Amino acid sequence: MSRPPYDDLPQSPPADDAWLLQPDPHDTAFLEGPKSRFSELGRIFRIAGEFMSGFRQLHFVGPCVTVFGSARFREDHPYYTLGREVGAHLARVGATVMTGGGPGIMEAANRGAREAGGYSIGCNIRLPAEQQPNPYLDRWITFRYFFVRKVMLVKYSYAFVVMPGGFGTLDELFEAVTLVQTRKIESFPVILMGTAYWAPLLAFIRETLVKAGTIAPEDAGLLRVTDSADEAAALVRQALSAHRAEIEARPRRIRLLGER
Repeated sequence: MSRPPYDDLPQSPPADDAWLLQPDPHDTAFLEGPKSRFSELGRIFRIAGEFMSGFRQLHFVGPCVTVFGSARFREDHPYYTLGREVGAHLARVGATVMTGGGPGIMEAANRGAREAGGYSIGCNIRLPAEQQPNPYLDRWITFRYFFVRKVMLVKYSYAFVVMPGGFGTLDELFEAVTLVQTRKIESFPVILMGTAYWAPLLAFIRETLVKAGTIAPEDAGLLRVTDSADEAAALVRQALSAHRAEIEARPRRIRLLGER
């Protein structure tokens, strides 16, 4: 009897680093309930400042394609190699490659884009032990708030490529596909890389969610899955072509305002 395809997955990456288990006092204070009025007002201004900084830094870098994936895969892992290949292919079709700016798959995609002569962007996150931006970024910005970072990763992108990853990657995947499903964003492609890795999840979507009626049958078709960087790049090229007029009508830099 043949084995299911996910039995052939590459070996697991190393276990969590210790710092991943350390809470951030700022985040825990933010999420543990109401604070004083002045404290909450100050937090509103800090959040608004992060959004403004993100808008100014990223307003002219597109058209972007965001690549999601685990920070834990090292350079010798097959998924790192695939991520690097994906980044290169995306750059060759004219996309700016945007990631979370960290190591692992994020580094691989940025590296591939840089090596192919493309533009490489990172939306880094401040963590208890600082996550350093990977060395393959042409531009990066570091955020304190995860939700601000997630907005930036979605706002400037015309497609989403989802590499193998954990809870964070799944969160980003389902955020993107929910926005497409609910028509909050145009029907940009959501492309899963790694058929073996995603097979159990896709089976759950088809055999549990669709059958239970919690999503419509056509919603399962919002996810495209492939092992081919060429196929992913072709889907991205179609998306960029479909939005060509919108891309060409984007605002231009005003140097007097310090825009770059």
